[in-house]
Amino acid sequence: MIKKIFSTLLILFITTSAQAESKLDTIKKNGELRVGTTGDWDPMSMKDPATNKYKGFDIDVMNELAKDLGVKVKFVPAEWKTIVAGITADRYDISTSVTKTPKRAEVAGFTSTYYKYGTVPLVLKKNLKKFPTWQSLNNKKVIIATTLGTSQEEKAKEFFPKSKLRSIEAPARDFQEVLAGRADGNITSSLEANKLVVKYPQLAIVPDGGKNPAFLAMMVPKGDKTWNDYVSKWIKRKQSSGFFMTLEAKYNLKSL
Repeated sequence: MIKKIFSTLLILFITTSAQAESKLDTIKKNGELRVGTTGDWDPMSMKDPATNKYKGFDIDVMNELAKDLGVKVKFVPAEWKTIVAGITADRYDISTSVTKTPKRAEVAGFTSTYYKYGTVPLVLKKNLKKFPTWQSLNNKKVIIATTLGTSQEEKAKEFFPKSKLRSIEAPARDFQEVLAGRADGNITSSLEANKLVVKYPQLAIVPDGGKNPAFLAMMVPKGDKTWNDYVSKWIKRKQSSGFFMTLEAKYNLKSL
């Protein structure tokens, strides 16, 4: 009986010790920073199908974080619908930027914010007269496409309660539905929209102003204060040094 109690206590001690170890300790011990990223959000994280390598604003951020930690970086493929689950399942130590939402914050931790953007709709340029405002898209005859698992999927329900919402599963994207004529519009971040209208001149931003500013941050395991504090302080130092300002200039971005 005593032996059984001792074994149980030993297991509890080992489990508690493992849980108490911060990601910061594990990362330094393993010499590797595992980063979850979708690779489909221009200009934050884009995966080149020819080389399978990642590039973008967030990729530069994570490379810099790994360099300052003195470890290698490993980018782990993720999808929007499961990016939060990747943190809770310990598939990676941190994610590239995602929008901070109450729903995500229930199960994941968020670092300090380092970028703020607006939400905007995209339609075909030839349809701008038909859809000149946000309100014109809030119609039961209108189809709004969103990408499954993104914060914009939730925003669409809020902004367009009368419209028919169509969630598209990655690797397909919502704006492709607009290009193909299967949807009247989609909503996305202002930073992605500004890139898309250059890449696809047939698309246009509905000129109604960016609504509901959203805040980008990295996701980390919930409850790991040591790791969260380390990254959040690192972000503030890099903001003070001008690192993020340099990246914004490099990718032609401007935070709200």
